[in-house]
Formats: sequence, C-alpha cells, structure tokens
Amino acid sequence: MTDTLTLHQISVSPMDNNCYLLVAGSEALLIDAADDAPALLRMAEEAGATITAVLTTHRHPDHHRALVEVLEKTGATHYAPFLDAPALPADVDVELEHGDTLPFAGHEFPIAILRGHTPGGAALTAEIDGQTHLFVGDSLFPGGLGKTTSESDFVRLFKDVSERIFDRYDDDAIVHPGHGEGTTLGAERPHLDDWWERRW
Repeated sequence: MTDTLTLHQISVSPMDNNCYLLVAGSEALLIDAADDAPALLRMAEEAGATITAVLTTHRHPDHHRALVEVLEKTGATHYAPFLDAPALPADVDVELEHGDTLPFAGHEFPIAILRGHTPGGAALTAEIDGQTHLFVGDSLFPGGLGKTTSESDFVRLFKDVSERIFDRYDDDAIVHPGHGEGTTLGAERPHLDDWWERRW
C-alpha cells in the first residue's frame, strides 16, 4: 500500500518564495529549495519525514539559494527540467523532459515542461485526497502568466500553459505558484483570452 500524501508549505525570503513539501510516510519531496535551508529541514522534521527528493522547478536563483545545503545535508535525489538543469548550482541526478513522471515513495507524479519564463521550467502534478494539485513554479499565477522578456517567449509560455495545463486538467485543480497565493484553473480559465491580448 502506498502511503497517503500530505502537503506542507512555507514561504521564505523577502521575495515570498513558496517551498512545498509532499510527504508520504517517512519520506518527503521538496519542491524548490528556495532559501533558508534550516527552515526547510525543520519543516520536514516537523512533518516526521526526511527529504529524500528535491525538485527544482527552474533556473532562477531565488528558487535554489538553499539547494546546495539541502542536498548536502540530506543526500536527496535532485530532479530538474533538462532545459534549465545546466544553469543550476548543484548536479542534477535526473533531468526531466515533458511527459516524464517523477517517482516518489510509490507515487508517480506527471511532469510538464513549460517554456518561456525560462528555457523550460517543470510543473509537477500530484493527487492529494482526490484533488489535483499543480506545482507550476513561476509559469502561472493568479491573474496571469509568469514574466517573459520577448514576444516569442510569451507565445511559447501561453501555448505550453494552455495545452499542457489548462487543456489537461479540470477547473477544480489547485494551482500552487512559486510566489504568493494559490488559485484554481477554474478561476483563471475565463481570462486566457485577456492574457493573450495584453501579452502577459
């Protein structure tokens, strides 16, 4: 029998970086070791688990300032999207491509690659208590897409988020972004045309 998943969350750094912890039994998967390694390790300890896997969603430094320390102290397996992996400050044990699954404690988490905010960030999907949870890094927020720096990057990100997130999951799917408050696909879906017109 596979252990039930529970979700824990902490915000770190002045940039309000969200770090998420998926716990199954005594194992924990950390999504983004953004900052404050002691706080991240304490979150796992308080959940009765050890961090055995870390997913870095994308290459921007505010999402991996505690990565090296967390990996050194836990020996966790490091996962990251293959397009952003070369820019990370720690070796990546498993480079993820679109359509891959990330195995963890008997669970299999689908991975989508979302291109545009960076060359290719990773979004992870987990089912918790029958609810779909989407951990999207900085590619999707309440009210719009993540920051892009060119027309081609915006078009690429809009296309990926539309096809790989909105077209695949139902309105009740919960979106967990890299900063700030969460949302649902249902709350954001009516605004996709507006995002396309305004270009962010």
